[in-house]
Amino acid sequence: MKLSRKQSEFVRCARRRWNFKGGATRSGKTFLDYRWTIPMRIRERAGKDGLVVILGVTKATVERNVLEPMRCVYGEDLVGRIDGSNTVYLFGEKCYALGAGMASQVAKIRGASIKYCYGDEVADWAGEVFQLLKSRLDREYSCFDGTFNPQHPGHWLKQFLDSGADIFCQTYTIDDNPFLPVSFRESLKKEYAGSVFYDRYILGRWTAAEGLVYPMVQEQLDRLVVDQLPDEARRMGRWYIAVDYGTVNPTAAGLWCVWKDRAWMMREYYYDSRKSGRRRTDEEHYREIEALAAGVQVERMIVDPSAASFKETVRRYGRFAVWDADNRVLDGIRLTGALLQENALLFHRSCRGTLEEFQSYRWDVDAPEDAVIKEFDHAMDQMRYFAATVMVRFRRLHKSAPPVQYGGMNRMN
Repeated sequence: MKLSRKQSEFVRCARRRWNFKGGATRSGKTFLDYRWTIPMRIRERAGKDGLVVILGVTKATVERNVLEPMRCVYGEDLVGRIDGSNTVYLFGEKCYALGAGMASQVAKIRGASIKYCYGDEVADWAGEVFQLLKSRLDREYSCFDGTFNPQHPGHWLKQFLDSGADIFCQTYTIDDNPFLPVSFRESLKKEYAGSVFYDRYILGRWTAAEGLVYPMVQEQLDRLVVDQLPDEARRMGRWYIAVDYGTVNPTAAGLWCVWKDRAWMMREYYYDSRKSGRRRTDEEHYREIEALAAGVQVERMIVDPSAASFKETVRRYGRFAVWDADNRVLDGIRLTGALLQENALLFHRSCRGTLEEFQSYRWDVDAPEDAVIKEFDHAMDQMRYFAATVMVRFRRLHKSAPPVQYGGMNRMN
């Protein structure tokens, strides 16, 4: 098995109770683990007391990111499948495969001694799960291996890594993987350029988010603003409406046309009851948003999942099918930023409210974790809903589009 310099260093040096590979995406962290680390650790502890546990954000990500590629290497005889009791046989050992996104998902290992635990995407776990692990790795031979992508410097995992515990931790940059084609690395660098995610997913740094959320828009505004749809998109594009609904807060909506792996926001609706001095009813908002669809056939309306009464109004009229928006904020911002960087989201010149909001949509530098300032963000939210719910699907259909890490669906470790 051919290894990079960083991977070879891990093989030589990862002999602590806690062993981590952190840093850039697609830098070869997980590859080494399913090819060598996990099989070696399990075999070393065969027959000894304690559980073997494989943890990821969810059980599904454990299967997709760890077990499936391991099975492709070693075969079904050595790498089984997760059964109804959340166990799987690996190299002859019974193992628990569990999600760590919520503390309730790991109830089966409470009170048990763990001889080996592997952790995938550790920074995305619930902190309580990691605290539980610290008291369960209680054998002299117990150890933990894990991977992570860095986040805010105030993150609980960063505090643990700086604690002086028995830890070996490597930091990877994307250039630490010499087996990635240079063109692919350059494509990823371009996707994240100018954002906090460049520091984290390219350089592997724990960096606080600050300034504009989408600084690339200022730099390339002339390329993002259009006066009309391309002919092909007008004839063959698919139409969607995205809505960020508010009662006291503003309501924002956009009409989007998707063609291949690009989207154009062609019309917008924005109503601020505080400025107007009057709240609109669900019916009034619906009629205004329905007007956005004049002359086009809208396939779906993407709506803030918490807007129950408005969604019921939309369904009652029967014109639009409704999808709940994917509202994972940071994943959505990361995806939207990459799309903007690629000029894959474009805006008609008439969408002035949205274009103006780009200039005021900022990170909250006083927050203890990644968070945006919750004002002047409603047009940004409907755009994020559209990107995370619709565009992520189109990108998977068009393989030529560069990959974007989003919620584990395009895993790039």
